[in-house]
Amino acid sequence: MIMRLFAYFGDHAGDLAAQLLDHIFMVVCGIALALVVGIPLGIASARKERLARPVLALANVIQVFPSLALLAMLMLVFGLGFNTVVIGLFLYSLLPIIRNTYVGLKQVDRSVVEAGRGVGMSPFQLLWKVQLPLALPVVMAGLRVAAVIAVGVATLAPLIGGEGLGREIYSGLTLRNDVRVYAGAIPAALLALLADYALGRLQEKLKTRRNRAADASKPVQPTA
Repeated sequence: MIMRLFAYFGDHAGDLAAQLLDHIFMVVCGIALALVVGIPLGIASARKERLARPVLALANVIQVFPSLALLAMLMLVFGLGFNTVVIGLFLYSLLPIIRNTYVGLKQVDRSVVEAGRGVGMSPFQLLWKVQLPLALPVVMAGLRVAAVIAVGVATLAPLIGGEGLGREIYSGLTLRNDVRVYAGAIPAALLALLADYALGRLQEKLKTRRNRAADASKPVQPTA
C-alpha cells in the first residue's frame, strides 16, 4: 500500500501540486474575506454590547450548519464553482475571527485604555495603537482556528464544482481507489497541521512581544 502510494505521488506530482495550490488559494481567499469583515464586526461588537449578542448569535448559527448543507444552499444561489466555495469558507471562518476579536479587545486592561485617553489619543488612535496590538494574540488564535476549519471544509469543494485536494479524495471514493483517497487526504491533513503550527508560532511571538510591552509600561517601584 505504501509503495503504491509513493508511486502514485511520483507519477502524479504535477497534478497533486496544482490541486494543492488551488486548495491553498481557496482557503486564503475565504479567510482574507473573513478578516476584512470579521475584524470590523468584532471591533463594533466590543464597542457596543447591544450589537455583540446578535452578531455573535448569527455567526454561531452559520457555524452550526453542516458544511455540505451550507455549500449546497450557496450553490443554489451562486451556482457552481470557485466563488461559491470561497463564500462558504468565508462564512465558516467568520465566527472564530469575530469572537476572538471581541474577546481580545474586551481583555485589554482598562487602565491602559484610560492612560491612552489621558495623553489625548483619539478613539481611532487608541484602537490602532493600543487596543488592537494588545488584542492581536487573541485575534491570531481565532485566525488559527479559522485556517484549520477552512482547510477541512475546502475538501468539499469538488461537490459544488470547485477544485483542490478534495477532487482526488472524491475521485478515489467514486472509483473505490484507496490510493487516490490517501493521495488527497494526506496532503490536506498536512496542510492543516502546517497552518496550525505556523500560526501558533506567530501567536506565541505576538504574545511574548505583548508581555514585554506590558512589562515596560509598568511604573518602576521606588527603592527604599
